[in-house]
Amino acid sequence: MRTDTSFDDAPSGAELAPRGGSALQPVAAGLLAAIVGFASAFTVVLQGLTAAGASPAQVASGLLAVCIGQGLLAILLSWRSKLPISIAWSTPGAALLVATGMPAGGFAAAVGAFLVAAALVVAAGLWRPFGRLVTAIPTPLASAMLAGVLLDLCLAPARAVGSMPMLALPVILVWALTWRFARLYAVPAAVVTAVALIALTTAVPPEAFAHLWPEPAFVAPAFSTGALIGIAVPLFIVTMASQNVPGLAVLNANGYRPPVGPLFVATGATSALTAVFGGHAVNLSAITAALCASAEAHPDPARRWPAAVVAGAVYVGLGLFAGFAAAFIAASPPLLIQAVAGLALLGSLGGALSTALAREEERLPAVVTFVTTVSGLSLFGIGAAFWGLVAGGAVLALDRLRSPALP
Repeated sequence: MRTDTSFDDAPSGAELAPRGGSALQPVAAGLLAAIVGFASAFTVVLQGLTAAGASPAQVASGLLAVCIGQGLLAILLSWRSKLPISIAWSTPGAALLVATGMPAGGFAAAVGAFLVAAALVVAAGLWRPFGRLVTAIPTPLASAMLAGVLLDLCLAPARAVGSMPMLALPVILVWALTWRFARLYAVPAAVVTAVALIALTTAVPPEAFAHLWPEPAFVAPAFSTGALIGIAVPLFIVTMASQNVPGLAVLNANGYRPPVGPLFVATGATSALTAVFGGHAVNLSAITAALCASAEAHPDPARRWPAAVVAGAVYVGLGLFAGFAAAFIAASPPLLIQAVAGLALLGSLGGALSTALAREEERLPAVVTFVTTVSGLSLFGIGAAFWGLVAGGAVLALDRLRSPALP
């Protein structure tokens, strides 16, 4: 893992760049990336913060904080480096909060865990041995933990069909048909369908429309051992393994080689700033990053960076309506919102399971990690995601320590 501390001389992959393309192409790509990214996962963020014990005002503040933080950081990094560096919130991290639930000490303890997770990301960027240690976590175990975290939300669509078929089935049908013909828009289409059904069938209180402008809410952090081990450590791991590392891979695949250290430091520091306003984590985008870094943004690699700037600006604008989004979702049937969030995470669940079970010699430790995480086990106030890693790591260590003479 490189730990450079400057963006100077970062290769852009623009040598021998093709010509052509429109000046509006990166603008359109950035707009699409932000809208798809927001619509596909904002319900997961709202569900995660709510599960962690946040009040409706704190939920709205948290969504605002991550939108503003990731938007401004994307603008700053992309403009300075002239690379299409896309920033997003940690969707798997929000799913982790749903799976973990409210820690002892309430949302203040969760905010303390957010701060510690952010500090760990900064440390990974500044201290090379720690960065190498993080990347040494076996990928099958990290993926199995992520799959266990995602599973409960991914079951929500089926549960919603059983409890409210008249609302859930149209959402799932629209998602499936859109996925068949235009996969990028499948989850946004499901979100639009759910919002329309909720507006038609649910009495949304007038106050949901009275808070269009954001109201940042400062949350004084508290620190507890259970939250630090049960939330901070898993949040750090899933953010690094499922967001930052794949985000770098997307950039590398498109010919960009940004210095790794400054990116981790910048995302970690921004996460710390957003944490005290309820935001859980921001990181490199791993889902919509390709829209800004590939030829879809512009044929010339040197002219793609404005797409990430536009995406950042759109996220800032969308954050201004966080209060309305949070109030509307709070007044909606919770299971239907969870169903939409589950649809958004099905692809991530499939990828995590595929990676976790890919290698036969590590399959059993990965399964142990997965089932322990799914079990909801809580010991000493520490959640199941951490114990899943411990259990799977122990089985893997036993396997590697066994006598070579044994079959």
